[in-house]
Amino acid sequence: MIRIENLSKTFTLHNQGSAVIPVMTGANLSVDKGECVALTGVSGAGKSTLMRMIYGNYLAASGHIWVGETDVAAANPREILELRRHTLGYVSQFLRVVPRVPTLEVVAEPLLSVGTPRAEAIARAEELLARLNIPQRLWSLSPTTFSGGEQQRVNIARGFAHVYPAMLLDEPTASLDAVNRETVLCLVEEAKARGAAIVGIFHDEAARDRVCDRVVDVTGFAPAQAA
Repeated sequence: MIRIENLSKTFTLHNQGSAVIPVMTGANLSVDKGECVALTGVSGAGKSTLMRMIYGNYLAASGHIWVGETDVAAANPREILELRRHTLGYVSQFLRVVPRVPTLEVVAEPLLSVGTPRAEAIARAEELLARLNIPQRLWSLSPTTFSGGEQQRVNIARGFAHVYPAMLLDEPTASLDAVNRETVLCLVEEAKARGAAIVGIFHDEAARDRVCDRVVDVTGFAPAQAA
């Protein structure tokens, strides 16, 4: 479902004489349906960079990033937006939403954008918000007013609302209490059971051991001179 072939990435430092910094070269990775792969490596090794490349936020210098039938490395912006709408979900660490939009609408939006009937989308959003212990009195308010922990849980609810065939998870259990951590791990397990291919960053070793099938150290993707 997710297949990375001979992927390379460089950054150009325009404020430093346009110096080119190689950060990844010859990366190969495949993730099957129903499989969760954890990315590991020291800080700065390229975990987040690889995730952002898969999602299409960073351009690849060369190589391929297949998500289903779409090569993200060669896709145009319209194709990437379509991929994100239907196929590839991303649960980041931070919630970014339009101010003043009610929480219920924020969580339901991924479903509404793919044509899910409104009543069904709202019901799914209510289910997830309840499972993640967001008080019902907050559902009509904008999550931009919430605490950091509440925003994180809204972000998780939004990320799991649509049944994405592929998902990217960036520290989904970070800073969660035991009850909500368990809920998130159950959501990951449910996604795997329905066949989602998942790539994630899990610094929570117990969570990683529970839901991940393999661990890939991205340090092995570093250019020889930077390794």
